[in-house]
Amino acid sequence: MKELMSAVKSHVEQGERVVLCTILASSGSTPRGAGARMAVFADGSSRGTVGGGAVEHAARQQALAVLQSGAPRLEGYCLAPNEKTDLGMVCGGDVTVYFQCLTAADVPMLQAVLEALSGGEDAWLVLQLRENLVADTGVVRGDTVIFGSVQEGQQLLQPDTVLLRQGETLWYAEPIRRAGMVYIFGAGHVSQALAPVLRTVDFPVTVYDPRCQLLSRERFPTADALLCRDFTEMSRCLTVTDRDYVVIMTPGHEADREVLLWALSTPARYIGCIGSSRKIQATRAWLEERGVPPEAWGRVCAPIGLPIGGSTPAEIAISVTAQLIACRSGKL
Repeated sequence: MKELMSAVKSHVEQGERVVLCTILASSGSTPRGAGARMAVFADGSSRGTVGGGAVEHAARQQALAVLQSGAPRLEGYCLAPNEKTDLGMVCGGDVTVYFQCLTAADVPMLQAVLEALSGGEDAWLVLQLRENLVADTGVVRGDTVIFGSVQEGQQLLQPDTVLLRQGETLWYAEPIRRAGMVYIFGAGHVSQALAPVLRTVDFPVTVYDPRCQLLSRERFPTADALLCRDFTEMSRCLTVTDRDYVVIMTPGHEADREVLLWALSTPARYIGCIGSSRKIQATRAWLEERGVPPEAWGRVCAPIGLPIGGSTPAEIAISVTAQLIACRSGKL
């Protein structure tokens, strides 16, 4: 979302109109759910997606019309075949798309969204609609409204996208940033492959390794922070919360064990450790010898990642990222 909003902001700052197409609600089987968005620019190009296929084609045509008129529009699309308003798709669901024409006057709102996306707190985009038009757009970061006047809508803020009707007002609240840092311990090839993949799905990343020569911006251009510290210093320089993720990929078994022992003393939301099944069994025995109760092992994803059968750094990166997404969405 950050890249999409940055592109939109750049275009409107140059005096162009951009239509932002946002799925506000979906039901049944649909390619994309609430929160999916696509920007359509004056030259006809687009960025992002609202699901592809017929629904995206119809949305693009509607966006081009809104570009010309400047008038916002709320449009529903039926994806079930053989219905009166169907798009010829077999998904069998419905989506509601809001088309908003953005101009230079919307730069402060776009800037607030980008600031919220770059912060360390939960953040939401909140829309207040009356008579199918947006009456107010707000950006909420933590407990503070940083743009707009949508205090009344703050009661709708939940971990998942919300679309609720209250009287004559339709409120839409979408989490645009979920707090939680991914701490990657180890700066080897797998970590180097993992960090940019995590960035594409909006996970902030800190890479921690005592080998300073590996912690360069050339190797980790997308990381939020690079920490060159000894593994014995973790408890002194890091505060891991119950929103954070610990990924253990150090250069050796001993370091893996030390990091894992420390991680289990934190309230981390996720703890994953790379390694073969044999290594993991030995690590578990090592922990139990040091007084770690067997039930604590239930917090550890080891071997790390979903079992997709990959073995290269890039494949492992995809596997681990998928597991973190599942954890973030409550599916793990």
